[in-house]
Amino acid sequence: MRKADRSTQEKPVLARFPAPVRILGYTALAGFALLYLLPFVLQLATSFKTDPDAAAHPMALLPDGGTLASYRRLFGFAEGVENVPFLRWLGNSVVVTVLVTAGRVLLDSMAGYALARLRFPGRGLLFGFVLAVLAVPGVVLLIPKFLVLKSFGMFDTYSGMILPLLVDAAGIFIMKQFFESVPREIEEAARIDGAGVLRIFWSVVLPMSRPSLITLTVLSFQGSWNEFTHFLVSTQSSEHDTLTTGLAHFVSGGLGSGTQYPLKLTAALLSTVPVAILFFCFQRHFVRGANSGSLKE
Repeated sequence: MRKADRSTQEKPVLARFPAPVRILGYTALAGFALLYLLPFVLQLATSFKTDPDAAAHPMALLPDGGTLASYRRLFGFAEGVENVPFLRWLGNSVVVTVLVTAGRVLLDSMAGYALARLRFPGRGLLFGFVLAVLAVPGVVLLIPKFLVLKSFGMFDTYSGMILPLLVDAAGIFIMKQFFESVPREIEEAARIDGAGVLRIFWSVVLPMSRPSLITLTVLSFQGSWNEFTHFLVSTQSSEHDTLTTGLAHFVSGGLGSGTQYPLKLTAALLSTVPVAILFFCFQRHFVRGANSGSLKE
């Protein structure tokens, strides 16, 4: 591709229009961004309010006086009131999310490479089953999940929370599509040098799939961190509550009476922080991977 064409493609879309149009466009984008951020700002402001202040002024962006009572109660430092087991919910979510994300990245990559490169009987039929799973709504599988976990003695255990989530049909599809775009000549050269299938996958193809691996990691982390329905049918005791199930019990009145808006919004705010940090850390890798993959000499 010529340098002129490349520089034209790298320009933002709005930069190709006249100045008045660009100003209107950027103003509209800024307005939509502020509108999108408003709920998070209100959530942050309410976390520092008292219960009466939050009920009387729910849309106020500045708390009247300000207090850290909600944070102290969440982290177990409050006195004279029942503390929320937020740290236990957080620990369960971290353990489950880390294990599920690592398992999905490894197993989905291996399955995607097998479907993209290996030739074996029933390969097309197996890929058809993967696509069929993508078309089935998750709510349809709730009762079968519960029955299977109950039959194998995995109900209300960490293994029952983790193992059914280790493989994801969407992740397999993403990795398969990427591996099919890798030139076969690279694998053939490694095979001539004596590398086997696993060696080619681990040392040659997998390092080339960094953009898709980052995408799969973020999607897996976000999906398992926000998972609710699976944990709802796979657990029963409060010891296995994650942030999603714990917050659901809390919002439904499981821990005290009253609105408790500051406490609930503080817990919801803290539960979104890890996903936001992960996204902002890997955002530039998404952009870099997309740009490098779209340009050809």
